[in-house]
Amino acid sequence: MIFDTQDEAYQYYSRYAQQMGFAVARTNSRKGKDGNVRHVCFECNRGGKAKVKTSNPVKPRPQTKCGCRAQLNLSTSPDGKWKINRVALEHNHENCPGKARKLLLNDKAGIKAYKTYNSLQIEAGGPENLPYLPKDYRNYVDSEQHKLLVEGDAEAMHSYFMKMKTDNSDFFFAMDLDDKGRLVNVFWADARSRAACKEFGDIVTFDTTYLANKYDMPFAPFVGVNHHGQSILLGCGLISHEDTKSFSWLFKTWMTCMWECAPKAIIIDQCMSMKNAIEEIFPNTRHRWCIWHILKKVPEKLGKYDAYKSISTSLHNAVYDSLTIEEFEDAWDVFIKKYQLQDNEWLHGLYLERNRWVLAFVKDVFWTKMSSTQRSENMNSYFDGYINSKTTLKQFVEQYGNALAKKVENEKHEDTKDLHSYIPCITAAELEKQFQNVYTHAKFKEFLIVL
Repeated sequence: MIFDTQDEAYQYYSRYAQQMGFAVARTNSRKGKDGNVRHVCFECNRGGKAKVKTSNPVKPRPQTKCGCRAQLNLSTSPDGKWKINRVALEHNHENCPGKARKLLLNDKAGIKAYKTYNSLQIEAGGPENLPYLPKDYRNYVDSEQHKLLVEGDAEAMHSYFMKMKTDNSDFFFAMDLDDKGRLVNVFWADARSRAACKEFGDIVTFDTTYLANKYDMPFAPFVGVNHHGQSILLGCGLISHEDTKSFSWLFKTWMTCMWECAPKAIIIDQCMSMKNAIEEIFPNTRHRWCIWHILKKVPEKLGKYDAYKSISTSLHNAVYDSLTIEEFEDAWDVFIKKYQLQDNEWLHGLYLERNRWVLAFVKDVFWTKMSSTQRSENMNSYFDGYINSKTTLKQFVEQYGNALAKKVENEKHEDTKDLHSYIPCITAAELEKQFQNVYTHAKFKEFLIVL
């Protein structure tokens, strides 16, 4: 093949690379006697040897270079055209054309609403070619949204859910209405959340401490952890009351959405209504209380004692340093007697439920490194900037999708890093190489720390 310019050849090879699922790097340009570039090589960006640059072998950096020899060599002919001299198409690593195309589209247009303005810039050839500013665009969108709410929030939300269901039949939603047709509870999960639940729904956290709409309906997300150690949303709801009836409806609906598969374990706040609902709907699910929320109450519950600092230290030591149930029982007994806390009702109630929060009692279950509902709270932080105390219900579910897209983008980024780079082994052991091949970067790093 012959090209008029070097850039034309590069664009052609880049389009081919996009279809095949790899990236291109320009290398090995050589000049002729006249000082002009006469030879050039375009190669897979994973060509060459990896250079390990780290002072800590336990925390190696991801490497992309793997000696791939796929490349395109060109040189100029007497008439100034660029001619292909040699082509190597075989890669020594796996490519993923589907993801490469999706990442390119997301990069140009974005899957989040607030990135729409960026895509319009691209289409127009630059921001200077648009007749409005980002603020104008946002004001226009907001005004159009308000026009859609005249029917009422419940009706508008239902219409939105039906549209989502039409776009993707795996979208799930349920709306709980009272005898007067007023919205009481609502639950929804997109196709991605439902698919993720099949892989990562064994352990979930559930928390309702995040209020984010003008009706003060608690936001109730089901949150899990994926193979990169990232928080993922496994469905969410809005409930009108934090009572056993509402939680039972929500848990039952989540079960229906997830093909009647209950989680193996769940982490919740110290809430009796949640506890009762879990025992009713998830009778075989192991559930524990968020240890962070419990210990956060220590100053409030024990701060009146003169020996508060010593009491707090002893309590933390009993909880965190006891490796067995017997060690905890002995440490707790000494702690209570030493500070004469036998009449403290809060501590007595915690002791009766010790199997739900003390580490020595719950370590027989795999918790994906979670001991609190902070996963849910971290997920809640992703909605900041999208929703606030004035957000209507319909706006809430729309903005939920926009905010969640950031999570999807982060996961795709980690998938791409895992696909196009690797973490070097620190020993020659075959076992380590096996883990390197099957683990994600995040999990392999955890293995190296243990090793």
